[in-house]
Amino acid sequence: MTSATAFDPATATIAIVTYNRSGLLTRLLESIIEMDPKPGHVVIVDNASTDDTTQVVESFRERLGTELVYRRLDSNTGGSGGFSEGMRVAYELGSQWMWLMDDDVEVIPDGLAKMGRWAPKFRSIQGRRYDYDGSEFYWQYRIAEPLAIPIPFAPAGFNASGYKPMNSGCFEGMFIHRDIVTQIGLPDPRFFIYWDDQMYGWLASRKTASVIVDEFVLRRTREIKQHDFGVRHMNASSNAYRYYIMRNRAHLKNYYRAFGVYRPVPFALGTALTFGKELIRLLLVERTVRGTSNLFRGLRDGRKIARDRSWRPMPALTA
Repeated sequence: MTSATAFDPATATIAIVTYNRSGLLTRLLESIIEMDPKPGHVVIVDNASTDDTTQVVESFRERLGTELVYRRLDSNTGGSGGFSEGMRVAYELGSQWMWLMDDDVEVIPDGLAKMGRWAPKFRSIQGRRYDYDGSEFYWQYRIAEPLAIPIPFAPAGFNASGYKPMNSGCFEGMFIHRDIVTQIGLPDPRFFIYWDDQMYGWLASRKTASVIVDEFVLRRTREIKQHDFGVRHMNASSNAYRYYIMRNRAHLKNYYRAFGVYRPVPFALGTALTFGKELIRLLLVERTVRGTSNLFRGLRDGRKIARDRSWRPMPALTA
C-alpha cells in the first residue's frame, strides 16, 4: 500500500476509445454529465470512425461539465492503439490518475468517488461493473502466470477488506496512477486488440500492489451474445478477435522473455488451452465451425513476431 494522500477528482482523466459507435458513445457521455464528482478531463480517442462520432463529440463539448479533449486518429489502431494514445494524452495533460474505458459502458454517477476512496492506498485499481442485463459481471482478475491465461474460477467473493489482489488488468475500467505509467510506459499498440490489457495489468502488478475492489462503477450498455455455463458466461467473438487472440500470444511470449519469466512448456500449454477455448466458443456460443482458419493464421503470424530479434518492450516514460 502507499501512504495516505487525499484524492482530488480534478487530477483524474477519463480516457475513452471509440470506433463507429456514436450511439453508445452518446450514452457514455450523458452518464459523465451526471457524474458527481467529475474528472478534470475527458479524453476521447476516435479510431478513424466513419459515422457521426465527430459531431456527437462536439455536441457535448459545452455540456460535459469538464474539459474535453478529442483526438481523431488517421486510421483504426484497434483498442490497443487507442488506449495507448489516450494514456499518452492524459499523461501529457499532467493527470495523476487515468481511468480507461471503452465506449460501450456508462459510468455510475458516484463512480469516481468510489474509486477515489481507494486511491490513497493503491496505485493500480480495477472497479466492478454491471452487465447489460443488470447482473454482476465477473471479470477474471488473476492469471496463471506461467501459462499467461486468466484463471476462470478465481473466487468471486470479497472479504471484509473490500479488495482482492490481482495480477491482470482490463481497459474497461482500469484506474491507474501516473507513477506506475511512468515506470511501465504506455499500453503497447502492437497488440491491436486482445491480451493488451492483461499484459499491462501484469506489468503494473510487478511495480505495485494491484487490486480489484468491491465497488460497482460501470455498467455495460451493449448486449453481447453469450452462453451460460451456470457459474460463468462465455461471450460471442469475431474472426478478428480469433486471429489476434492467437497471434498476440507471441507478444506475450516476448514480454515474458524480456522480463525473465518465460517457461516454454507451461506457456505452450496456455496457448493450447486458449486455442481450445476458442473452439468451444465457436461451437457452443456461435454454433459454427467456420472461423477456425483465423486461429491457425494467428498462430502462423505469431511465429514471425516471436522470431523478431528487433522486438523490444514498450519503454518507460520520462517523469
